[in-house]
Amino acid sequence: MSLQRATAPDPHDLLPAAPSFSVESDDVQDGAPQPAKHAHPSAGGENVSPHLRWSGFPQETKSFAITCFDPDAPTGSGFWHWSVFNIPVDVTELATGASPDGLPAGAVEVRNDYGEFGYGGAAPPGGDVAHRYVYTVFAVGEESLDIPKEASPAYVGFNLTFNTLARAAIRPTFQVAG
Repeated sequence: MSLQRATAPDPHDLLPAAPSFSVESDDVQDGAPQPAKHAHPSAGGENVSPHLRWSGFPQETKSFAITCFDPDAPTGSGFWHWSVFNIPVDVTELATGASPDGLPAGAVEVRNDYGEFGYGGAAPPGGDVAHRYVYTVFAVGEESLDIPKEASPAYVGFNLTFNTLARAAIRPTFQVAG
């Protein structure tokens, strides 16, 4: 069964304008299907967070945050797959599988929309259109965001809106046959 609905806007189109910098990955490519190992086990994956590397961010950057959001989830509000913040400014790369045990000291992960702390891989409904997974690296103007670990990813996003110096995103896709 294919769900008939309009394409959701890119989440960055709904945020205040911000300068960009570069983000790349050895695991996922912009606009290309991401490997199944980065999908949630319910979709046949291994729930492995992808490698990410970034550069060219503003000199005033004091820390980083990373989110993964599916704007195409049939929820009316998208689906948060990952939200981590307070990544030290001297860290400009996360290895494949960094979540949850390979993150730098001080980094904080909140619950994803699966209700679990850390990365939660792609799992769109079977037979639905390919979903976009927007992995965003935020250059943050504060060394540390005072956000409790129990906060929602939406609350983290709210705080990022007011502390972002620049952001960069990569948007692979994933689809489950059905």
